[in-house]
Amino acid sequence: MARQFSKVGVVGLGTMGAGIAEVLARSGLDVVGIEADEAGLERGRNHLTASTSRAVRRGKLTEQEVGDIFARISTGTDLTTLSDCELVIEAIPERMEQKQQLFAELDALLPPDAVLATNTSALSVTELATGTRRPSQVVGLHWFNPAPVMGLVEVVRTVVTDPQVLEDARALVERVGKTPAIAGDRAGFIANALLFGYLNNALRMYENRYASREDIDAAMRLGTGHAMGPLALLDLIGLDSAYEILETMYAQTRDHRHAPAPLLKQYVTAGLLGRKSGRGIYTYAAPDSPEVVPDGVAATGPPASARAVRRIGVIGTGTMASGIVEVCARSGYDVVFRARGEDKVAAVRARVEGSLAKAVQRGKATEQDAAGARGRISGTTTLDDLADCDLVIEAVVEDLAVKKALFSALDEVLKPGAVLATTTSSLPVIECAKATSRPQEVVGMHWFNPATVMKLVEVVPTVTTADDVVATVLEVCRTSGKHPVLCGDRAGFIVNALLFPYLNDAVKMLEARYASTDDIDLAMTRGCGHPMGPFALMDVVGLDVTLAIQRTLFDEFREPGDAPAPMLEHLVRAGYLGRKTGRGFRDYSSA
Repeated sequence: MARQFSKVGVVGLGTMGAGIAEVLARSGLDVVGIEADEAGLERGRNHLTASTSRAVRRGKLTEQEVGDIFARISTGTDLTTLSDCELVIEAIPERMEQKQQLFAELDALLPPDAVLATNTSALSVTELATGTRRPSQVVGLHWFNPAPVMGLVEVVRTVVTDPQVLEDARALVERVGKTPAIAGDRAGFIANALLFGYLNNALRMYENRYASREDIDAAMRLGTGHAMGPLALLDLIGLDSAYEILETMYAQTRDHRHAPAPLLKQYVTAGLLGRKSGRGIYTYAAPDSPEVVPDGVAATGPPASARAVRRIGVIGTGTMASGIVEVCARSGYDVVFRARGEDKVAAVRARVEGSLAKAVQRGKATEQDAAGARGRISGTTTLDDLADCDLVIEAVVEDLAVKKALFSALDEVLKPGAVLATTTSSLPVIECAKATSRPQEVVGMHWFNPATVMKLVEVVPTVTTADDVVATVLEVCRTSGKHPVLCGDRAGFIVNALLFPYLNDAVKMLEARYASTDDIDLAMTRGCGHPMGPFALMDVVGLDVTLAIQRTLFDEFREPGDAPAPMLEHLVRAGYLGRKTGRGFRDYSSA
């Protein structure tokens, strides 16, 4: 049975420590808050007052409940007032020497059965524990900011943590209304270990001028459903904090992907720390302001004029091709799609008709809109019927040989000046371009599924693509109600190049028995606000698709850390491909 703590100490009453104290007191525990000096105490009380007042305004607390919270919290600067606490949580700055000194003092002061907890987000809990005479009673309790709002707490065990102490800590987290995620003691625990590798990768992408900061952020918001893009998130976290976390992680893992991007160090050295300083990767209206203001750094896109596009050809009969046909027709373009047989032509027509009917039923389109779109769509079984198209978009199987053969055939059929686009998600666009005599008119146009819903299109010029071709595709995207982002022709483009290494890292974390699938998914949804955890997402995408994309990324970049996780390869070999087969990382056979 879990121990029921009644009196808890919190050392450090900054934003995080004050938030932890508030959460504990809200749940009926007596709290002793300690700061280094009176100025720190005053700041801590102000944090508490601001947070509880905000909760009252939003109807989350009553004035009576706020009074009860403050009645349960006593504050001071004398550590000896913690002497009868059953648990003490430290929330002081992320410096190992300071934390070790504090733990040594608490170890000498507290009762023998008292538990010591650290709120560190990246430092070694084991190192802190072994500096005490009670290493089995030391645990990590990593709260997320702001503590009263965020639902997750990572409960971090070391190799010597007493299982009962771990259970006591887990029970406390549940008692105060939070969700515990159990993790082993390694750099970054769960959330930061996965999150900061992804953020650092995004910063390197920007540093290498592969895509603009705006396009990288828009791609991850619109392509994956993240609330914030990675570069805006770095500014919110604080570039100095991000640098310290990455440095700590690299010191423990020696993984090159955790080595802070050189650009990050430059920002920190220059004092450009993000929102809190008013300038970081973006520029803000004032320090601590969320308002981004123009700074002359934003990409302007190609200056060329777009070519006229009235008729669009689409090749393919799958869900993606059908969606592109519908989107383009609803946007006023005449569309001719090519299928391999009349049965396939009929299948595309039926799929588009069903989608249009749903759009009318849901109020997304009128009957007149749907009728107009139907009238602009024609189907064919021969490539020759695409001869007068201004733009042709292929959406066939993700096989380079098939795509190259198709582009070679299109090269002979299409009129001069027609633009050829491929929807590949990871294959080299330049290979398709080289299969034609007009490589300057070939471009990547990676739509996201379902095309009728997803706003993002990655526009991928090669080294040979003409500027007016890029401008043409950007204009078609905007006319079709899509948000285009520009990126270079390299494996994964933006979204897949950032998303799949993160997913692969999650598999490696599971493989090492560091945390469970449920705890990892919880950490990323509750702690980082992702719409799906990595394992839930891979089961939807398909483990075979995940593996294929990760192999493509590894083959191109040769980054050792990007080698596909053996567990992923084994699951695919066993036929456990996710929801589509009834089993992947989870079993869906009874669902």
